[in-house]
Amino acid sequence: MKNIKYLLIFLSWSQIGLGQINFEKYRLPINKTKEKIIIDGILDEKTWKEVTVGKDFSMITPLDTGKATQFSEVRVAFNDEFIYIAMIFFNNSIQGEYVVESLKRDFSFGKNDNFLVAIDPFNNQSTGFAFGLNAYGAQWDGTMYDGRRVDLNWDTKWYSEVKFDKEKWVCEIAIPFKSIRYDETSLEWGINFSRLDLKASEKSSWAPVPRQFPSVSLAYAGALVWKNKPPEQGSNISLIPYGAYNLSNQNRSIQNNSLKVGGDLKYNLTSALNLDMTLNPDFSQAEVDQQVTNLDRFELFFPERRQFFLENADLFSNFGYKTIRPFFSRRIGLNVPIIGGIRMSGNLDENWRLGVMDIQTQKDKNLGLSSENFGVFTLQRKVLDRSNISLIFVNKQKTETSEIDNSNNLFNRNLGLEYNYFSKDNLWNGKVLFLKSLSPTKEEQGNVYASHIGYQSTRWNWRIQQEYISNNYTAEVGYIPRKNYLKLQVKGGYLNYTKKETILLSHGPSVSQTYFFDSKLDNKDQLISLKYLFNFKNRSQLSIGFQNQFIQLLSNFDPLRTGIAFLDEGTSHKWNNFTISYNSKPQNRFTYSLETITGGYYSEGKRSAFMGEFGYRFQPFLELSSVVNFNQINLPAPWYNNSFWLLGVKANLTFTNTIFFSNLFQYNEQLGLWNFNSRFQWRYKPASDIFLVFNSNEISIPSISTGWSLTLKINYWLNL
Repeated sequence: MKNIKYLLIFLSWSQIGLGQINFEKYRLPINKTKEKIIIDGILDEKTWKEVTVGKDFSMITPLDTGKATQFSEVRVAFNDEFIYIAMIFFNNSIQGEYVVESLKRDFSFGKNDNFLVAIDPFNNQSTGFAFGLNAYGAQWDGTMYDGRRVDLNWDTKWYSEVKFDKEKWVCEIAIPFKSIRYDETSLEWGINFSRLDLKASEKSSWAPVPRQFPSVSLAYAGALVWKNKPPEQGSNISLIPYGAYNLSNQNRSIQNNSLKVGGDLKYNLTSALNLDMTLNPDFSQAEVDQQVTNLDRFELFFPERRQFFLENADLFSNFGYKTIRPFFSRRIGLNVPIIGGIRMSGNLDENWRLGVMDIQTQKDKNLGLSSENFGVFTLQRKVLDRSNISLIFVNKQKTETSEIDNSNNLFNRNLGLEYNYFSKDNLWNGKVLFLKSLSPTKEEQGNVYASHIGYQSTRWNWRIQQEYISNNYTAEVGYIPRKNYLKLQVKGGYLNYTKKETILLSHGPSVSQTYFFDSKLDNKDQLISLKYLFNFKNRSQLSIGFQNQFIQLLSNFDPLRTGIAFLDEGTSHKWNNFTISYNSKPQNRFTYSLETITGGYYSEGKRSAFMGEFGYRFQPFLELSSVVNFNQINLPAPWYNNSFWLLGVKANLTFTNTIFFSNLFQYNEQLGLWNFNSRFQWRYKPASDIFLVFNSNEISIPSISTGWSLTLKINYWLNL
């Protein structure tokens, strides 16, 4: 506890004397307009001629020491319904073809000429909303957390249009006040605008942002100054009903069809606090998981894609670390349908955030699964300038036991407390975490202690982290792939920026050392990694690395995960690997990333691997991409020489920025799995969609199990 106390004192004192970087200098007034603004990408309204213009954008990359070479302008206004934003991006020094992937929603940031706006309605430099467009008008939106991260799984209603010619491209955006959460009494919001111009290989922003941070970093936002108070939201109720018809066939013999109806209800308790309810939810339109080759001893993580769980998701799902999550929403409804759920989340005021969730599942007699109730409570308090203290309580409880469920584990609960530190200038960050699990038996009652402190400047970055998870800690609704360990990790790196006019922008080394100890402090895992990185001015990258790994197995393990044989618990294994990776420049129509690994493997074996991602765009309508993963592993008997492929081919056809047709084919030789997913989506009105989804799965060669499904789903967002 002494170490934790000293860390808190250090973090608190390091905050003193740091002011908000751009807030006082970069201030953009927003005036109320009575004029009707048509969202058409043509700035012919009188309003746009009268408002203050934000210009003189600063360069972020390749260098953050001067003004952007490509000129940009931004204007803002509002009425009782919308925030209006207008942008003009000039090609004053470099002209050429605009770079876009396609018209798909939530495009890849680094592969498109694009515009982003980050809005911080509570001016807490931590949470907010991000909206963006590429040069052909594809939309991009998400919620912000940790001051610089964007969750793109969130969608909401807003309107936009883009017009372009050789000299410039122009955007108009209308964001309904009902689509965001904000403090109606605040007259100053954090805001920043950024532009990525791939022709010039230049990223810029209105309020300057250091090049080591994302352009939407809220710590470096300017101020949106309201001369008139934002309008009160008043009653804001949205009903989103759906109907879905499903036709399926399993093992070529059993055919089923079903009609499913349900829906969501959204109600704004305040302008910043939202109530969500769902009844008989359906997630058939959610994107399928990308297959991966799994050579790890522990469970893999796949992100949540279901809409109900996404708004303010950071309150629930980002508690802890990447491999220490007391709550992981994909545990809910994993094998049984969800009957319904309710969730309240958002800001109570500028300092407090609240999240409450309760979800009920039904039992499955055939599988012997009991019905369960999942409850989550989280409360977050802002402290200092950008830091916070968070509390979480997670409860999983059986509500109706299945006749063949013999388990006595009626509930599992987790109680957690964490302190998250972010310095005003974003250079320092840290965390202190405590978790306690509660179950009917002492064998499943344990503790977690973890903390880190990190620093990231233009040239230097380093991080020190420690984790402890007891053997009996249990989080049935969490993601804890490993327990009963003490982990120590130290990593750091340095970038040297070239001064001469060369193709190279920066280069430098990085080192990482990770150790896992058991309860007796015996070393069970060790990973030492060295890397040298080259960043080029055209945005391509080259990396050369070396890894030294030691593992003492904690249980029997199949090194191929194919079921041939197992290595014995307690055996020790040590090997070295060499890696080379390269990412091509995104400006080309043909893009690729390559990585090779060669070296040792378990049981004095040898491994050679190749991973590649390839893409070609027929902009803006067709994007083709593929993933190729090959592993050659040589081991002693009984495994001998083994190789397996992972192949993925994706074709995204975007007719307009509201009509999409995506197709994904995957083959995983390690699992003997063929998968095909085809999804047609027509966004016929904002946030209202028609989906036609086809899925086909075939396991093993020759096939021992096969199945397909065809789903037609229609939903409609109705504002009451």
